Amino acid sequence: MWDAQSEGTGNPCLCANPERVKGISGSLIECPTASKRLRELGVQPVVTLYHWDLPQRLQDAYGGWANRALADHFRDYAELCFRHFGGQVKYWITIDNPYVVAWHGYATGRLAPGVRGSPRLGYLVAHNLLLAHAKIWHLYDTSFRPTQGGQVSIALSSHWISPRRMTEHSIQECQKSLDFVLGWFAKPIFIDGDYPESMKNNLSSLLPDFTESEKKFIKGTADFFALSFGPTLSFQLLDPQMKFRQLESPSLRQLLSWIDLEYNHPQIFIVENGWFVSGTTKRDDAKYMYYLKKFIMETLKAIRLDGVDVIGYTAWSLMDGFEWHRGYSIRRGLFYVDFLSQDKKLLPKSSALFYQKLIENNGFPPLPENQPLEGTFPCDFAWGVVDNCIQVDTTLSQFIDPNVYLWDVHRSKRLIKVDGVLTKTRKSYCVDFAAIRPQIALLQEMHVTHFHFSLDWALILPLGNGSQVNRTVLGFYRCVASELVRANITPVVALWRPAAPHQGLPAPLARHGAWENPHTALAFAEYASLCFQDLGRHVKFWITMHEPSTRNMTYSAGHNLLKAHALAWRTYDERFRRSQKGKISIALQADWIEPACPFSPEDREVAERVLEFDIGWLAEPIFGSGDYPRVMRDWLNQRNNFLLPYFTDEEKKLIRGSFDFLALSHYTTILVDWEKEDPTKYNDYLAVQEMTDITWLNSPSQVAVVPWGLRKVLNWLKAKYGDLPMYIISNGIDDDPHAAQDNLRVYYMQTYVNEALKAYILDGINLCGYFAYSFNDRTAPKFGLYRYAANQFEPKPSMKHYRKIIDNNGFPGPETLGRFCPEEFTLCTECSFFHTRKSLLAFIAFLLFAFVISLSLIFYYSKKGRRGYK
Repeated sequence: MWDAQSEGTGNPCLCANPERVKGISGSLIECPTASKRLRELGVQPVVTLYHWDLPQRLQDAYGGWANRALADHFRDYAELCFRHFGGQVKYWITIDNPYVVAWHGYATGRLAPGVRGSPRLGYLVAHNLLLAHAKIWHLYDTSFRPTQGGQVSIALSSHWISPRRMTEHSIQECQKSLDFVLGWFAKPIFIDGDYPESMKNNLSSLLPDFTESEKKFIKGTADFFALSFGPTLSFQLLDPQMKFRQLESPSLRQLLSWIDLEYNHPQIFIVENGWFVSGTTKRDDAKYMYYLKKFIMETLKAIRLDGVDVIGYTAWSLMDGFEWHRGYSIRRGLFYVDFLSQDKKLLPKSSALFYQKLIENNGFPPLPENQPLEGTFPCDFAWGVVDNCIQVDTTLSQFIDPNVYLWDVHRSKRLIKVDGVLTKTRKSYCVDFAAIRPQIALLQEMHVTHFHFSLDWALILPLGNGSQVNRTVLGFYRCVASELVRANITPVVALWRPAAPHQGLPAPLARHGAWENPHTALAFAEYASLCFQDLGRHVKFWITMHEPSTRNMTYSAGHNLLKAHALAWRTYDERFRRSQKGKISIALQADWIEPACPFSPEDREVAERVLEFDIGWLAEPIFGSGDYPRVMRDWLNQRNNFLLPYFTDEEKKLIRGSFDFLALSHYTTILVDWEKEDPTKYNDYLAVQEMTDITWLNSPSQVAVVPWGLRKVLNWLKAKYGDLPMYIISNGIDDDPHAAQDNLRVYYMQTYVNEALKAYILDGINLCGYFAYSFNDRTAPKFGLYRYAANQFEPKPSMKHYRKIIDNNGFPGPETLGRFCPEEFTLCTECSFFHTRKSLLAFIAFLLFAFVISLSLIFYYSKKGRRGYK
């Protein structure tokens, strides 16, 4: 389809009906030649007769559309066009956007012909435009349709409006807003030949009246509903008073459904739709491309899910051009026009390549890589949950309290401690910590095999060194670990994670430069050694540092942090590994970075650069070369930034290989674009702009749900650092804390774990475990699998869904349903003998009991026999 208008466009067909109209829209300079060539190419022309280009002589002689006599001249012009081009054109648009012509052409004067009249003049012009359109339709219907077989309509532009509050009044105000813009023209044509009642009731004498014969003349003068939707009206040219204090929204799907219901299910042809981008944007117009994707997806949903009869879609516009009152300050073309070149060279933008691919696919066919996979993980797969900062509660149970209490029955009705009276108490045990057992019971209810939490460095070593050790807190952590092991849950313990206050560091270290100070690395190694010595008997899975944030870290801090990790790893490897037989590594945050324009080499280069700065900065020295990424060093040198330190050969040897596995935290995917379209979101330091695909599902805090990003980052890490054992050490999303059903988290968990399964089965990633974030809302509000209220933990649907995945060890299909993993137990050495032999112990107890009873009977009857003998 080619829409012959004064600005350009492009158009996809949806994956709904292959007969729907496909094409693009643009200027038709030499109509006979152009339309013939279009037909030769298999492109259907859609021709607009009037797109705000009234001959100046008619404006001067008649006052333009303010004069009803202009309709006769318009009729003569239309008859000429029908005679000359009607054999090749099957879709005709009489007038483009009569709302803008009438209101902004003759009332506000913001657009051509720029008449600053009154509201009354604007309504008069609209009245004349409707009558003129009806004349053209009747002319074609009686004189040309029988031989040419085409269709005629008028292109109506509209916004979409949502109520501020879901009250009857606000909903009525939204209806009024649509009536005053779209219904102004749509109701006379598609319903009854007259204006909406809301306009007639509110505008009084300003609104002209149709005679009964005019109503009949206008009613039904459209063969399809031609719709224009985009930023021009929705967010620029819609006067505030037309909103009636309600909220605008770029929801094409809702508008299509409203038109379908309001105007008796007409066939809808979207003849203009798009967005705009900055005039400085060149070929990688990511913002426009994703708006185009959003609108086409919404159109497809309207067809498939809402039953709206959309027969065609037209993207605006074919090429960059003059945008009326905005001039050349914005670009909306699928093709970039180099206005400074001699021949005004045309270059396809990323949006054009995207649109071309979409038309070839006839919409959005399901991709094989996005289909769910059936299968299971290995039997020793680690299923875990994360609680970043467990509550350290050293309150002991009542059974070890030496005090004596009396009940005050007369006054306070409470227990009163008797001063000076103490009793003997037993020795305290780990089970006496009241906070531990209930939480372990919740973990057992979840069926996880691993529990990941972080120690509080500042609590254990308040002064940052061994001169003052909080043995009570250390004992609490030791009890947590030992009780987890007793419950057959492997503790996964992080020594440090950045947190408030003081970045999770002891206050004295924070005051003396934190990680900027090289001494902090030595202090960390000393702290790690203490933890290994005191907790290592129960902890076999260590994380030195959990999610150090490279985006909030200086180069010198990162330098010292890497040395601190390596020192801790070497300490464990040399002094504790042989006796404790554990494993240790660092956990890096690794969100995926995707080129915003997949066809752009510049965007691919930017994405790789950001990945190296985000992940490679800490990963390359440890898992790779022992030094910083080459991309990182080269980029900083280009910018004359020489702040990135250098490692000595001894330091490289210290850091390189300081890992037993690769652990990553992953939450979302970010799009990056090299074009500086939005200065507020542009990072000049890395020459990159971050953005999101507006079609992606988002959490309440606007975190994008992009499951395939997890699989991509796992493959990226494997390609760079080899076939290492990997753990997804934290993965989760926030949800509405007030919602009874956390459906978003259920979907997130289902799809992300399935992508992890694809990475394991299809890509050969050596994936050893998955940890859901987070354990409960008490320590991670909005992220928990357990809701916390009134000192009670309540499982959410997401917890039960995760438990089902764990019980199935993935997503078994018909071929894997019969496969079961044998139960394995890893318990504390002092209790493993008894715990793993419960049946044997019960049998021995029964034999012992029978033996005692037998001896008793033998003794009894033998004694009785002796008495009888006497």
